[in-house]
Amino acid sequence: MTVDDPDTDPDRPATDGSGAAPASPLEGAAAVTESRPRWQVDLGYIVLTTIGIYVLITALGLLTGLGFGGVFRQLQTVTFLAAAYALVVLALNLHWGYTGLFNIGVAGFMAVGAYGMAILTAPTEGTTTPGLGLPMWVGIPVGVALAGLVGLIVVLPALRIRADYFAIVTLAFAEVIRLTINSGALADVDAFGRQLGTGGGRGINFPLLEHAIPRWVLYEGGDPAQGATFVGVQVLTVTNRLGIERTVVESAIYTSVLVGLVAVVFVLSVRTANSPFGRLLKGIREDELATKSLGKNTDLVKIKVFVLGCAIMGLAGIFWQGRNGYVDPDAFLPIITFYIFIALIIGGSGSNTGSVVGALVFAGVLFEGPPYVQRIINQVIDLPRPTTIYDAVVALGSFDPLPLVGYTVGQLANLRFVLFGVILILLMIYRPDGLLGHRDEPASPLDLRAERPTDGPSSVDGGDDDE
Repeated sequence: MTVDDPDTDPDRPATDGSGAAPASPLEGAAAVTESRPRWQVDLGYIVLTTIGIYVLITALGLLTGLGFGGVFRQLQTVTFLAAAYALVVLALNLHWGYTGLFNIGVAGFMAVGAYGMAILTAPTEGTTTPGLGLPMWVGIPVGVALAGLVGLIVVLPALRIRADYFAIVTLAFAEVIRLTINSGALADVDAFGRQLGTGGGRGINFPLLEHAIPRWVLYEGGDPAQGATFVGVQVLTVTNRLGIERTVVESAIYTSVLVGLVAVVFVLSVRTANSPFGRLLKGIREDELATKSLGKNTDLVKIKVFVLGCAIMGLAGIFWQGRNGYVDPDAFLPIITFYIFIALIIGGSGSNTGSVVGALVFAGVLFEGPPYVQRIINQVIDLPRPTTIYDAVVALGSFDPLPLVGYTVGQLANLRFVLFGVILILLMIYRPDGLLGHRDEPASPLDLRAERPTDGPSSVDGGDDDE
């Protein structure tokens, strides 16, 4: 049995069938890559993408005099956003990439997780929207469970519909969630003998996870007054010598925790994809009727994967808003869902590695790139700022392009939405499967190409060819 796709052959030798060496250096490099285990290749793609974005940001900042402080803040912002997007893109990949469930209500499930955690952990008094005052180690898992439960409620009636109609149901339900949270009827409610509620348009303040989680790492019981932990002593000693502020250290630890969650979810997704359950997901995506005809309960499989993905989306919503210590309905507009889809399309649906790479490219280059360039140009060059495009174009009549350049730079943050469209058009023309979507993942985690022992004569001895 032979396998022609190199991506399904992580241990393919660097020689052809005759034992001859590759004909060119490029073929030799490809053969070396193919000889490495699949996880090393995937990790290499992610690491190289991260390094490339970091080098680009650092070079632009230092060459234009932004300084180490500005560059470090930009790197931290990009890392946080990329990790947050990667977490939710991996969840969406389980739905759309593996199972073919067109879920465009992602922002709604993120909102359920974030609001569930906020209501549970918000202080009982001293705030406009009181909560239950529970610790974060209770609020976070309950918020994740609530997002999964809401996913279960959505998917049960939606099992009878397919494709675009399923997408309409999920989008409508996400808007129902957002409008319900924004409703004044649930802003303040008496429940369990306490004043609770969603806060309506004013939102909910809750303990800042960006401070709470790092302090549990740095200090005994999360309280600086009780002294530093062993890890805290090492970290604080080094950072104090380098003159790094305590808030910067806490933000870096919070981002590191989020990156760790992405790694856990990535491994979970890969294990799921390589399991018999994962092969069922791919079967449903390709032909649900054929999968069902083999005696598989496809409805139950879709329920399980949808609930799992929604729970991960809830977790992403919690850590995304946990950086602010505040959550409101405007943070979960439908455009958030489309950002996540753009990241998945860039990386390639059906590829876990592509999900992470797409999140890195979207957050680091497309989303944060234009504002970063705008800040650098404003710091280096003093350009005229016409208020309208008409004034900028009129100046061209006197052969003065600077007003148009200044107006363009001033609108870079808005022009990135045009950039989104251009990138999507180019992908549809030249790379419709995304950056890594062309790689076919193996149907089996085992190497089916491995040689099998033969008891009888081989084809070399004149026996039958085993193909």
